[in-house]
Amino acid sequence: MPRSIQSTAAALDPLAAIARAPRSRGPLATAAWRFVRNRAAFAGFVVLMLIVIACVAGPWLLPNNPIDSDWSAISLPPTLQNMHWFGTDELGRDLLARTLQGGRVSLEVGLLGTLVSGLIGVAYGATAGYLGGRVDAVMMRIVDMMYAIPYMLIAILMMTMFGRAFYLVVLTISAFSWLDMARVVRGQTLSLRSREFIDAARAIGVSSGSIIARHIVPNLFGVVVVYASVTVPNIVLTESVLSFLGLGVQEPMTSWGVLIQDGAQKLESMPWLLLCPAVMLCVTLYCVNFVGDGLRDAFDPKDR
Repeated sequence: MPRSIQSTAAALDPLAAIARAPRSRGPLATAAWRFVRNRAAFAGFVVLMLIVIACVAGPWLLPNNPIDSDWSAISLPPTLQNMHWFGTDELGRDLLARTLQGGRVSLEVGLLGTLVSGLIGVAYGATAGYLGGRVDAVMMRIVDMMYAIPYMLIAILMMTMFGRAFYLVVLTISAFSWLDMARVVRGQTLSLRSREFIDAARAIGVSSGSIIARHIVPNLFGVVVVYASVTVPNIVLTESVLSFLGLGVQEPMTSWGVLIQDGAQKLESMPWLLLCPAVMLCVTLYCVNFVGDGLRDAFDPKDR
């Protein structure tokens, strides 16, 4: 192939453009360049995107419905018959379709819970760190008191009293998931508030709220992204534990935790009911952890 054609093809390749991004293009371009060069993180990202696409589009594209029963294939082990690749349960429902549907619910809980807890944690931690003094001391003592509350017992109590609706699962998990984010953001804010550009903003009369929103929070982007990638698997795992205990989402919705609970009860007779959703959950958590490690290394200023 001529060199001109090769150079044109390389220029049209977005991944190649990111990989060639020089460090002088800015922190985001440099972080993307470093992330792509991290093979484990980029491979985890690709596998994670494939899982997300499969969970979102799979239940609509598969010939088998996650709710309807195939009475001719009850308790069928994994087989190519009627495209029951993961087998069926005791009601003849396709396990592959149910696993993908459960993955959609688990990922929605993880992403929404991370979004809610991230917003609360960033706002709380940035406010405490910037104001400092007694306000910071009081706000962080509140965080310490909430750490002392047995989180899982409170979650079980709330789910028992108010039901197992989807939004309540998200709110219950998010109610305590923002504490670590608040501490991390507060520590970063303490170092940012003494920088020259913050002093300049104060000198020209910018209000504290505007400084936090326009100057503090944007400079926390890397830390928030990295810590959010750690929060997602924790929330997914927490939802799976609640569902395993019978306190998760209700039928006809399902999740990986619900499927694992059902499979654990029939482990001896139908082991595939436990193995398939458990493997999907483990692969997803590993991929998110790889992506989180890659983002941490990409945004680490010490390695630049």
